[in-house]
Amino acid sequence: MDFLVVGLGNPGKEYELTRHNIGFIVLDNLADKAGIEISKSAHKGILGKGEYLDNTVYLFKPLTFMNKSGEALKEIKNFYKIPADQIIVIHDELDLQLGDIRSKFGGGTAGHNGLKSIVEKTGDKDFHRIRIGIGKPEYKTQVVDHVLSTFSEEEFKGLDNLIEKAIKGVDSIISQ
Repeated sequence: MDFLVVGLGNPGKEYELTRHNIGFIVLDNLADKAGIEISKSAHKGILGKGEYLDNTVYLFKPLTFMNKSGEALKEIKNFYKIPADQIIVIHDELDLQLGDIRSKFGGGTAGHNGLKSIVEKTGDKDFHRIRIGIGKPEYKTQVVDHVLSTFSEEEFKGLDNLIEKAIKGVDSIISQ
């Protein structure tokens, strides 16, 4: 079976270690674990392909910026003819505390602009999601600054555990 695993984030050094890029961070770590190099420029993003857990897996980072992730995802989904239920999207989640991870199939977008773009462009909401908690700021007016901020020194200490839990979530979906 073929799976498309998509890490959401923003391209560029200035966004590299921000909360909004946790999808990219997890995907890079998954690529290391699977021995898959994400380096091929394709479909408005960067792609890697390999065998993982007895399946063909495409690892993909859209380079369209978060709010237009759906453009890139639609292209790659259509090119490789991967059905929505074999797509796993890894993304940040404001509604979960930092360190919490939830796996979900289908559903709404909870206001997440990357997910909104994916649903709008692909016409599908029935894909897997690995939701990684980044915590919520005190006020709604602080959301943009919060998601684009880097993790604190103390938060970085727990990042390895968070990444490991997220990868286990991806593994579980692929294995089933």
